Amino acid sequence: MSSSAIAVTGLRKTFGEKVVLDGIDFDVAAGSVFSMLGPNGAGKTTTVNVLTTLLQADAGTVHVAGHDVATGTRAVRKAIGVTGQFAAVDELMTGRENLQLMTDLKGVRSGDQVVTQLLERFDLVESADKIAHTYSGGMRRKLDLAMTLVGNPQIIFLDEPTTGLDPRSRRTMWEIVRELLADGVTIFLTTQYLEEADQLADRIGVLHQGRLVAEGTPADLKRQVPGSHVRLRFAGASPLEAAARLFPDSTRDDEALTLRVPSDGGTRSLRALLDRLDEYALHAEEFSVHTPDLDDVFLALTGATTEVAK
Repeated sequence: MSSSAIAVTGLRKTFGEKVVLDGIDFDVAAGSVFSMLGPNGAGKTTTVNVLTTLLQADAGTVHVAGHDVATGTRAVRKAIGVTGQFAAVDELMTGRENLQLMTDLKGVRSGDQVVTQLLERFDLVESADKIAHTYSGGMRRKLDLAMTLVGNPQIIFLDEPTTGLDPRSRRTMWEIVRELLADGVTIFLTTQYLEEADQLADRIGVLHQGRLVAEGTPADLKRQVPGSHVRLRFAGASPLEAAARLFPDSTRDDEALTLRVPSDGGTRSLRALLDRLDEYALHAEEFSVHTPDLDDVFLALTGATTEVAK
């Protein structure tokens, strides 16, 4: 348990006759980023609510920061920080006042010093004394995350932290997440952006119809989905035709003069493919290796579009 920031076994939750979580198991290593993906209604938000003590499970065991969420609620809440999909910022208060309120609520010593440090860390010094209502979406999200860090939580739950942000603000948030990770913080992330999970997560769990249908590193999950191939483009129809005869499992595009050859994407298979072309004096004008991305993984595992997430 000491190496796990979060340990979940047999987690089950129903609402009436609807089974939302049907006995899921997963571990989140301390100091890592775990991202949970799933189509609408998959049970991600329910999972977060159970892990953060906001909802009681019907069955199973859940330990967060070494504490049972059912019997050690106070200890769990002391160890975690939560940033929801919508910024929990009081828009009638300034950024500084929002942070001061959090230090007061958590009884943080040297509160003024902590507020100053957080304003500097999140590049909010110039807007610190402006009403939060005037903040951009990206600034509100940064302030919300800064408020979450008051009290130095060991584990942070980020529920769709970049929803609605422009690409530049989204990447700024990514950098902040990476900085938190470098500080040893554990992060549980839900997101509707598959690129975000690919960029940030050490491990990903795919939740579908209440079950965890896959779990692993982004690379592990991509390898589970067939579709890796080498794309070759030839100068004319004649070499394309000859190459297609060499690789009977390939798919040709006569208009683009390209050949798609199934491959695992490894150097050994790539070398064998190029050697075989050379053996028959065939030369491709260009080649590229294509592997499935998380969009392909998500579609294959859930049958859903990549609009992930509640």
